[in-house]
Amino acid sequence: MRVVIAPDSLKGTATAVDVAGAVRDGWLTERPDDDLVLVPMADGGEGTLDAFAVAYPDAERVPVRVTGPGGQPVGTHWLRLPDGRAVVELAATSGLPLLGGVLRPETATSRGFGEAIAAALDAGATGLVLGIGGSASTDGGRPVLEALGLDAGDAGDVGDADGAASAAASGLRPLPPGGVVVLTDVVSPLLGPTGAAAVFGPQKGLPADRIGAVDARLAEWAARFPAVDPTTPGAGAAGGVGFGLLAWGATLVPGARAVADLLGLPGLLGGADVVVTGEGRFDEQSAAGKVPSVVLALRDAHAPAASALLVAGEVDAPLDAFTAAASLVVLATQTTGEPDDALRDPLRFAAVAGQRLARLVG
Repeated sequence: MRVVIAPDSLKGTATAVDVAGAVRDGWLTERPDDDLVLVPMADGGEGTLDAFAVAYPDAERVPVRVTGPGGQPVGTHWLRLPDGRAVVELAATSGLPLLGGVLRPETATSRGFGEAIAAALDAGATGLVLGIGGSASTDGGRPVLEALGLDAGDAGDVGDADGAASAAASGLRPLPPGGVVVLTDVVSPLLGPTGAAAVFGPQKGLPADRIGAVDARLAEWAARFPAVDPTTPGAGAAGGVGFGLLAWGATLVPGARAVADLLGLPGLLGGADVVVTGEGRFDEQSAAGKVPSVVLALRDAHAPAASALLVAGEVDAPLDAFTAAASLVVLATQTTGEPDDALRDPLRFAAVAGQRLARLVG
């Protein structure tokens, strides 16, 4: 059988490249003669830069030191593509795991992401591809814009009908000639019950009784850019960094589909008998443009007869769309009685999942 393995990373525990390899290794223990095609995926969050590095083997990783989400220095890198564009990943500069387990729901900053963008522009980047998943902050992207030249003391009413004039008036550096494309994994607006604070704030440690105050702070920030619609899908991504980048003049696109096209996944699915995808937590948000939903939609379009299988660190949503599923948490419980082992040793259990899924189709 031809098996296409296209997972996202298991956020904070294992990269998509390693997960795909572990599932492959487990699968081959049961079905060593199958043709396995590995397509490690990303959606704008953790692993996005690595996905571009796979697609562009001649790309160059450029080291940079920036302000981390907790204010500490972070050593990371951005990716220079052969065509002159730069790929910058927010998760690598301002991501939640960089807080070391100490959540800072109201003080974590996205500034380091802006600093990395500025460094890429200073190095001559002709265009930008920005992945904005996995953030630690809910700051509306203001620190990003400040790192790009926005006057922190005079940021009021900088938006108007002419984006270029607005940017110049506010001190923001201009967009590069090749433009700025933002890969986002969510469609949430900036404000309200489905916005950045309400939906994602709790995941970053924001108490329920503080959601309203943070949402109001974001609304005040948004009011300074009257030409930018805070209800734009994706404006609430990365704690509102999506909105800040819109204010700069960037274009938001669905991250997982963009990465899938870049990696040639639609063509690789042709003739597949089985498609395996996955992510760290499969839940109701997975249907809103996350890697599993995109892979499944492409399976429907390019290999409708193929079985669709899921590997996940945790499953908290209906699995009707998949013919079979394996949860690493369940496997860990059955194997050792300690569900936390799925976090401590995710690749071992990804291999176990691959082995058991191979049995299901065999």
